[in-house]
Amino acid sequence: MAVIVALGAFLMTLAGGWTAQRVTDRRHLVLGLAGGLMLGVVGLDLLPEAMRAAGDEVFGVPLALLLFVAGFLLAHVGERLLAVRQAAHGAANGANGANGAHGATRDHVHRAPEVGLTAAAAMVGHSLADGVALGAAFQVGGGMGVAVALAVVTHDFADGFNTYTLTSLYGNARRKALAMLFADALAPVVGAASTLLFTLPEEPLGAYLGFFAGVLLYLAAAEILPEAHHRHPALSTLLCTVGGVAGIWLVVGLAD
Repeated sequence: MAVIVALGAFLMTLAGGWTAQRVTDRRHLVLGLAGGLMLGVVGLDLLPEAMRAAGDEVFGVPLALLLFVAGFLLAHVGERLLAVRQAAHGAANGANGANGAHGATRDHVHRAPEVGLTAAAAMVGHSLADGVALGAAFQVGGGMGVAVALAVVTHDFADGFNTYTLTSLYGNARRKALAMLFADALAPVVGAASTLLFTLPEEPLGAYLGFFAGVLLYLAAAEILPEAHHRHPALSTLLCTVGGVAGIWLVVGLAD
């Protein structure tokens, strides 16, 4: 049963990615919505689940929160290191370029493609964890399975939307964005199927979710939302962000 539900998640993920690429003429609205969805997933879905599952405290602080901060910092440090490397590469190859070329180099530095691929890979890992959680819930009992199935299938639309948006935002080719989208769609099916063989312990799963929440928050707050409002500081963009958070809240509430 879990694998069948995961196939529904597969289709919802693809639908989210399809939606993201079909509205490119309203890019600021797409990014505003993606930022809201990511904030909602972090604050209303991932962190509460991580806090419940990760267990022990370390020096007075819950492990999930320590890993949340570590994920945020790692995303920040990783992006800065990539930016420095690409800036050096651009300086070496474009020292004699015109001002327009220099502006293009700076934009390329700000949007290091590796960051987008890494973020999308983290989304795939999150979806894999969703599939494992789905399979484990059906092992516990039918009522739990239905509740988790509702949460997974509905918010996988947001996962697909965010995976395609993150990959393409950082300058990756469309084929790479589609490949990451397909991997994200397939991940819950693989995760659910894996529970037929074994069950991932709850504490490592909670620790991973805390770490991933920190990475996702950094991308939403430092990259997605500033980009959404930079050229189009419109009320409609803000409403899309608020609507994204509200949508995740609705999904979490229905799942409970």
